[in-house]
Amino acid sequence: MPKNSNLGGTRATIGTLSKLTGCNIETIRYYERVGLLPDPPRTEGGHRLYGEPHVRRLAFIRRSRELGFSIEEVRELLELVDGKRYTCDEVHALTLDHLDDVKKKVADLRKMERVLKNMAAQCSGGKVPECPIIDALFEWKVKA
Repeated sequence: MPKNSNLGGTRATIGTLSKLTGCNIETIRYYERVGLLPDPPRTEGGHRLYGEPHVRRLAFIRRSRELGFSIEEVRELLELVDGKRYTCDEVHALTLDHLDDVKKKVADLRKMERVLKNMAAQCSGGKVPECPIIDALFEWKVKA
């Protein structure tokens, strides 16, 4: 939970929730639409009023997303928490699966870095209309 949330028993508007968590208002609405964040109660005028549980849950979602968990992975984690039936072992397994995905992405990024360095090294940066980087981007190979 954000250290400065301190809503106590009061309710916050979506703007206040956004400021407390650093989460964009449209992102908050999106999380509501996809079912990650429960719909808050509304005033008679239709304004959303968020409480401390919303702040905590949104902080959980944001931190999970910052760590690269997909929406579906966040949903799985929240389902475990919401059902109060999670074990550390289950969370550990989901985390290890995610770690494997992260390692694959890091390897792909390293390959991409090498390719881009090689492409840039072939370019003189001159004012001629031919460019080895553009030529390399137009190349494609049929996968066997």
